[in-house]
Amino acid sequence: MKCAPRFAVVLSILLLPFLAHSDSDYPPAVKSIIQQRCMVCHGCYDAPCQLKLEAWAGLQRGASKEIVYNGSKRLVAAQPTRLFEDAQTVEEWRKLGFYPMLEEPTPDGGVLGRMLALKQDHPLPAGQFLPDTITLGLDREQQCTKPEAFDTFAADYPLWGMPYGLPGLDHEEHATLTEWLEDGAPGVPLANPSAAEEDAVLRWESFFNGASLKQKLMARYMYEHLFVGNLYFSDLEQTGNYYNLVRSRTPTGQAIDIIATRLPYDDPGTADIYYRLQPLRTTVLAKRHMPYALNTQRMQRWQSLFLDPEYEVTALPSYERDVASNPFIAYRQLPQTARYKFMLDEAQFTIMGYIKGPVCRGQVALNVIDDHFWVVFLNPDRKGVKEDADFLAEQSSHLRLPGDPKRRVLITLAEWRGYAREQLEYLKAKRAYAQRMSVDHDSAEVNLDLIWDGEKTNENAALTIFRHINSASVVKGLVGQQPKTAWVIDYSLLERIHYLLVAGFDVFGNVAHQLETRLYMDFLRMEGEQNFLYFLPEKARIPLRNFWYRQAESDAKKYLMTDAAAFERPTDIQFHTNNPKQELLSMLQQRLPGAAAPKYQPADQRFTKLQTLQGKPFSLMPEVAFVAVSDTNNETNIFTIVHNDAYANNAHVFGEAQRRIPEEDYLTVVKGFIGAYPNVFFQLPDSELSQFVADLEAMRSEDDYAELVSQYGVRRTNLSSFWPLSDKLNAHYLEHSPIEAGLFDLNRYENR
Repeated sequence: MKCAPRFAVVLSILLLPFLAHSDSDYPPAVKSIIQQRCMVCHGCYDAPCQLKLEAWAGLQRGASKEIVYNGSKRLVAAQPTRLFEDAQTVEEWRKLGFYPMLEEPTPDGGVLGRMLALKQDHPLPAGQFLPDTITLGLDREQQCTKPEAFDTFAADYPLWGMPYGLPGLDHEEHATLTEWLEDGAPGVPLANPSAAEEDAVLRWESFFNGASLKQKLMARYMYEHLFVGNLYFSDLEQTGNYYNLVRSRTPTGQAIDIIATRLPYDDPGTADIYYRLQPLRTTVLAKRHMPYALNTQRMQRWQSLFLDPEYEVTALPSYERDVASNPFIAYRQLPQTARYKFMLDEAQFTIMGYIKGPVCRGQVALNVIDDHFWVVFLNPDRKGVKEDADFLAEQSSHLRLPGDPKRRVLITLAEWRGYAREQLEYLKAKRAYAQRMSVDHDSAEVNLDLIWDGEKTNENAALTIFRHINSASVVKGLVGQQPKTAWVIDYSLLERIHYLLVAGFDVFGNVAHQLETRLYMDFLRMEGEQNFLYFLPEKARIPLRNFWYRQAESDAKKYLMTDAAAFERPTDIQFHTNNPKQELLSMLQQRLPGAAAPKYQPADQRFTKLQTLQGKPFSLMPEVAFVAVSDTNNETNIFTIVHNDAYANNAHVFGEAQRRIPEEDYLTVVKGFIGAYPNVFFQLPDSELSQFVADLEAMRSEDDYAELVSQYGVRRTNLSSFWPLSDKLNAHYLEHSPIEAGLFDLNRYENR
């Protein structure tokens, strides 16, 4: 420890409250260590103790004993604690309950330095598994020790040093971080954007801040859909720089004064709103990263969709909750086809919002979906689109969404049934409307022309969603075996998914808000599935729907499983077997651009048999496993094994374990990476891959799985291999998918 800090160090300590949210970053030598050893657990809102180390400002802010993901126990909505938004200085964060991880005012490393030293003094004990005293799991108890209580913490939990439950830093890494922390953890200025990027920012901010009512309404709509994204300029040389679209009180040319509201459609409290591109000041994390390209073609596309058509915007919608939270009311004057095509152009991004979104971890609504299903979309240019827009406008009152994260504590059964009645009224009206349209439009056949084909080139036309218990992934293409269920999404459904689970979801909301969101999502899932059923023969619809909802309780059947699925209008698709669902999915696989998903499949042929089986042995596998296979040329091929859990139904919030059917579990194996939260790493030479697959197929017990990991896996306790392999996988991801890639999160890495 240094006895006399340099003047610069003293100055940085004195100015800490004012520098915490300036444009500063970790020094390069320090940043690489913190990224690979710290950010892989301490990033976004699920960072333990809210210690968000993905930015230098997060370290200055410190930690908190308040848990963000505590919605099931939170009776009152919590104070939002969004870095760079809800407080601007360290002093303001202290008033919100955050305590220092750096010693203030003496620069001796603070709690963080002592946590690192604790791991050095008490490394992981020898053995294959962590001791029981090191607890894992998303709901584990977090101590979040304050500086004054550290000695007691260290005595009670000597093995809880950092990195928690993982091998410690090597000597050089530890020395580098320790010296930096003892110097006061100074930051360095973030690199300035290039002149070309600055010009692009000016050009796009000008586009988003047009003067006409038409331009203002378009920009407001775009902001409410893009605020979750990491925007980048794809027609410039890639620098790794990303931007967030924010609302500011200040125009272009002035420093951004962000308008921090709980939800993007909340009243900004000022008449002067400017949409600005704010540089992303955090490291890119896979669990949060949602890249979105801005380029000349994009601007021209939006110009043609929203600004060139002849229509009039007579007034901007108010920010009253009943208006702002309902896009069918707020944006009625924007052409519906333009809105739909705007979302479809980047449909993966749109769907990804409720999987990653502003809260980085899968939300409460994830247990409402199946573990593996395919998604396609209704054609935005099908006949009768004008009538569709008029119909939705008429039905806007039945499309009311939950939208108040600060609502009272309870959601009553009567309220839930109220939503259910409105949904049934909408489905009833939709059914009658569809029947009427089939008569009024001679060519309005129920065939594959109703499915959007991505204009023959857009690979967003076919998507696959994987649920990994409480996180999920969405990828382009129809990936894996044909799933149990599929969704057909139309404009109204896509818009409601976004406003329910992204724009209208508050991770800091109370239990009523989160439960209400989860319950409402039942209706949306059922609607997407029902849209798919319409394409099947009439006699196949109800039996298949009943199979999807085995063991569903009476209330679910009454309010969710309406027999509107029967829908008298027959399909015009010709089926030739007694398995029309399989036929329809095969037709979609052959018809839609990118459905073959060449990025992910086929995986190595030695995995082929593995993907034709199902049963209890596969229930032993974790949700997401990364497999690194090295060939004789020392080249590494990466595969992901995804475990798809089977359930009797997904119609209930609780009792998920009782609805499990492990006999129907199966695995999907792909090239490359799927999933941001790996549960286990496997590492083996190519010569052992066939045996690895055979051993996996032969598993029958937890002991068998443990033996599989012992033979091929890398456990948390593997001091020599864990960090080198973790670094290798992150580097491989960045090299092969530079736009998509972000750091993987290790919070869910298993101890089995």
